Parts: sequence; structure tokens; C-alpha cells
Amino acid sequence: MKDFVSVRLGRFASFQLHKKTLLFSALGLLLTILVAIVSLGMGEMKIAPLDVLKVVLGIGAEDHALIVEQFRMPRIIIAILVGAALAVAGAIMQGIVRNPLASPDILGVAGGASVAAVSFLLLFTSVSIKWLPPVAFLGATLTTLLLYALAWKKGVTPLRLVMIGVGIKIAAGAVVTILIIFSPFLLQNKALLWLSGSIYGVEWNDVWMIMPWVIILILAAAALTRRVNIQQLGDDVATSLGSILQWDRFFLLMICAALTGTAVSVGGDISFVALLAPHIAKQLIGPSFGGALPVSAFIGALIVLLADLVARMAFSPIEVPVGVFTSAVGAPFFIFLLYKNRNR
Repeated sequence: MKDFVSVRLGRFASFQLHKKTLLFSALGLLLTILVAIVSLGMGEMKIAPLDVLKVVLGIGAEDHALIVEQFRMPRIIIAILVGAALAVAGAIMQGIVRNPLASPDILGVAGGASVAAVSFLLLFTSVSIKWLPPVAFLGATLTTLLLYALAWKKGVTPLRLVMIGVGIKIAAGAVVTILIIFSPFLLQNKALLWLSGSIYGVEWNDVWMIMPWVIILILAAAALTRRVNIQQLGDDVATSLGSILQWDRFFLLMICAALTGTAVSVGGDISFVALLAPHIAKQLIGPSFGGALPVSAFIGALIVLLADLVARMAFSPIEVPVGVFTSAVGAPFFIFLLYKNRNR
């Protein structure tokens, strides 16, 4: 037990984390902060990391403060929140179905959120944008329930879940395409930019809109880590250990859907982060969900942060959507996972 540290979430949950998990979590936090500081200084007007730190501490120059605090910092925080939310959603999905190929975007959950969000953007132009997160959450929730219902036949097998999920993803893409075709030109551009996975133009209002959702949902997922770990032993074993399997699975799926919907509502359809981050985390610290959760969150934040930095600087002054770079990395990785798991 010397390799473990006890962690308590008040009276709601307690669990033990391996010291390796704490080490990689601390490393992930440090790297996230360093990349965020570098990214805050990059742009048309470059600002040295030391000057960025001065701005963060409230002692920086006024012109630096204006650029960092008003234009760049909201975007950096959104990148961190979106990346962490997608990564934790992916970790939950992979933990429930016990399949490294499972993720909200591959299995159509993000597609359902996209259908709901694009419908909202194109059909309800007079409604406040503040309603976008709950709308995207509703789309992700309904798609998750549909996916699980269609995949159920005396249980859910990984192959059936992946096949049905891919079908739902394709169907959702078709619905989104139809909506865009029959919409006004200006709204089409808005929807297409959102679908490409872009955090361009986000503001502090967007940060305050999704931050509470992301924090609460990640804490809720952390409180249920023991139940996910039990489910990874198999349905029969989990039931014999006293787990209320269907209720646990239902709540976990709702958390996954809510995280996906929240991330998609602001960041658009950023692909493969939910697949990459949990898989990398498990390679680093092992299969335990309790250990993979915080490490996945930091890795997801780093992926989106780095993708956003490249998107802003690689072809400056033209900005490429973040989702283009996550897809460029994620697609080959997904093919590799398919090849690795071809006999399952």
C-alpha cells in the first residue's frame, strides 16, 4: 500500500491513487501551464513568457494586459476546458464498454450533439446563444440512449457498439449536411466553421458559460471511479460485488453525454481527442479508471492547446480550425487501434 495515496471527496467518495498517477498528473498540470503561457505570448504581437507571467500576476504592461487578458486568455481557457471535457468523456465511454476504440465522436454521441447544435444555430437565430450548451447536451443524451438501446442484445458487445455507433455518426453527418444545404449562406458559413472544430472568437462569456458544467461533471465522474473500475471486471462480477449495474451505467452515460455536449457547444466537433487522451493515459499509468481520469484530462487539455497553437501560428495570418489538426493526428492513431484490435 506504500505505492498508493488515499483521496477523499468529502463524504461522497474516497479512493486510492497510485503514486505514478499523481506523478503524471503533476507533470500534466505543469506541461499544461507551460504550454498555456507560451500560447498566451504567441500571435501577431509576440509577448515573452516572463511578460505573460507579469500580466497574469497583475503587474504587466497595459498593452500586454489588453492582448493577453481580453483576446488570448479566454481562448486558452476554453481549449483547456474543451480538451479536458472530451478526454474525460472518452475515458468514461472506454471504461463502460471496455473497448479502447470507444469514444463519443467515433460512436456518434458528438454527432448527435452536432445535429442539435447546428439545428439550434440555423433554425433558432433569435434565441440567446446561452441555450446552446443545454441543447447540445440534449442531443448528446438522446444519441447516447439510442446508441445503447440499439446495441443491446442480452448485453452490449464492443463490436456491435462500434458498428452501430459508426452508423449513427454517419446518419448524424447526413442530417447536418441537409440542414446546411437548405440554410441561408451566412448561416452556412457559421455552421461549417463550428463543425470543423474551432475555438476562434471565443469570449469570457463562453468561459463562464461552460466552466461550471465541466468542473461539476468531472468531479461527478471522479466520484464514480470505483463503480467504473468494478464494471471493467465484467457485468457478472460487477453484479456479484453489489453494483447496481444498470443505474451506474445510466448515470455514467449521462455524465459522458453532458461533457460531450458541453465541449461541442463551444468548441465545435473537435474529433479524436476523446479517443487519444484516455488511451495515452492508460498506456502511462495502467487500466484503472481512477488513475486514468485526471491524467486523461490533462492530456486532452494539452492536445487541444497544442492543436490551437499550431492552428494559429502554422499558416499565419490564416487560422486553420483546431479540429483539422486533431483529426490529422487522430485518424492514423484510430487506424492503428483498429489494426491492433482486429481479432477482438
